[in-house]
Amino acid sequence: MVKGSALASLIVLCWTSSLSAQTIYPIDRAEILAGAQFDFKVELPGLVDPARLKVTVNGADYAETFGRAGTFVAREDGKDQSALILRDVTLARPGSVTVDVSDGTNQRSIAWTVYETGPRKAKNVILFIGDGMSPAHRVAARILSKGIAEGKSRGKLAIDDMPHMALVATAGSDSIITDSANSASAYATGHKSAVNALGVYADRTASPFDDPRVETITSLARRRHGMAIGIVTNTEIEDATPAAMVGHTRRRAAYDEIVEQYFAAKPDVLMGGGSANFLPKSATGSKRKDEADYIVKFHEAGYQIATTASELSASAAKSETGRLLGLFATGNMDGVLDRKFLGGGGVKKFPEQPDLTEQVQAALNILSKNETGFFLMVESGLIDKYAHLLDMERAVYDTIMLDNAVRQTREWARARGDDTLILVLADHNHPNSLVGTVNDDMGSTPNVPLRERVGVYEQAGFPNYPAPDAEGYPSRVDVSRRLAIFSASLPDHYETFRPKLDNPNEPTVKAADGGTFKANEKYRDVPGAVLRPGNLSAMIGASVHSGEDVILTATGPGSERVHGSMDNTEVFRVMVEALGLAAGQ
Repeated sequence: MVKGSALASLIVLCWTSSLSAQTIYPIDRAEILAGAQFDFKVELPGLVDPARLKVTVNGADYAETFGRAGTFVAREDGKDQSALILRDVTLARPGSVTVDVSDGTNQRSIAWTVYETGPRKAKNVILFIGDGMSPAHRVAARILSKGIAEGKSRGKLAIDDMPHMALVATAGSDSIITDSANSASAYATGHKSAVNALGVYADRTASPFDDPRVETITSLARRRHGMAIGIVTNTEIEDATPAAMVGHTRRRAAYDEIVEQYFAAKPDVLMGGGSANFLPKSATGSKRKDEADYIVKFHEAGYQIATTASELSASAAKSETGRLLGLFATGNMDGVLDRKFLGGGGVKKFPEQPDLTEQVQAALNILSKNETGFFLMVESGLIDKYAHLLDMERAVYDTIMLDNAVRQTREWARARGDDTLILVLADHNHPNSLVGTVNDDMGSTPNVPLRERVGVYEQAGFPNYPAPDAEGYPSRVDVSRRLAIFSASLPDHYETFRPKLDNPNEPTVKAADGGTFKANEKYRDVPGAVLRPGNLSAMIGASVHSGEDVILTATGPGSERVHGSMDNTEVFRVMVEALGLAAGQ
């Protein structure tokens, strides 16, 4: 029996040993699709004599298992650390796999699971992602778009009215709190990754482009079945969620290189904002660092180019259109509230941006021409952007837009005989909660501070938004009894308790030191505004993500696997099993 200081010493010894042991990619407990490509890497903590290095897979030399030897790097990045790497390997046989590494001094053992899939069930897979969509956004979207009376909703959202549901855990390999890069990467690859990383295990090297790669579902779908690929968003197309469908880098901000990776992958449909990184450096509005013109490159590769809603409609209607690049703004596109009602944001500069429903319909028209089926990812990405800015009304309207896109897609699938797996989920949560209503109409009680007008429990009652239009949008958000949605993560800011009717909210601005943020004085003199000291560092100027599970709903062939509690990597497995993408299928 180990006691007292001896136990403490043992714990320290074990902890120190684990820190100095080798790092192996893929990581311990990785689940690997049979036949999927990945990079195998061993990072050694110091300089190692290759003659003493022993790496086995299920007891056999790794080179025998993978069919060739890897590259031994004596001094990785010029430092006193060695490494072994082998690119684009596969494991075809399902089962448990044990990897053992010994350098003569240190040793480590990890386990993987290689899994197969059954026969193909679905012709197509459509993955809808409401970026940052919390349960509060879903509930608010239901109340605004369907109405509520005597406590009962007058209708259901299409994203909720699906036969299968699960809670999905979102933590990354480096933190319990994820960003859109590694969370979307988990869906696209079935592997965990680190914050800011796309399609790779983030290693210790300086370069953000040499990290161990894992194959994406878009690559698998095309390589295994010759399927068409579509990626649709209303953010910059280079942003983390869409980029995760094809990208391989641990630096999600590498927009130029992500555009280059899109061009190499050549998805059949690619739509969103972000034209600034497609344009040559000398062009107006460009953010590229070189003179490469990727709009010209895509056009020369056979793509129809659309920059407005009318051009999109015309291109999608052409029978000969097989490839489409749609770029509708230099940066992010604008959300529903600005495009359809308020005219804020970038609407004056880009007045003819398509709705997400128009983008999806065009994608379905083009992709469905492929007889072997397609994979399509659709992101309503501004839900997240607005949630970061504490702009709850805009986030909710874009949740309604996502629901409209899902509804039309489900109708499209039913007309085809339900050959399509449809999944809807968030990539991560925001810590938003619907706590009641804000009541401006206090009757005979004048001059009540807005803070005292937040009604909870029976004082909340019901909001009085006007009846929604045919698309589910009330014509006004500045009503006298509004939903009160607040975030648990806050920068210092002035809370006005009111919708922002001119432009999207800007709760903070850069401070004079250039490295911190302060409350935006723009809102200081708004009647009833309250300065709210934040619970976030002054280095952070917006609300941040949270670690709760997200909601996944699904319908169509293969959706029965969605139930209970799942990990985000299992979403990938649901899709590849529906498509039968394992080796031998």
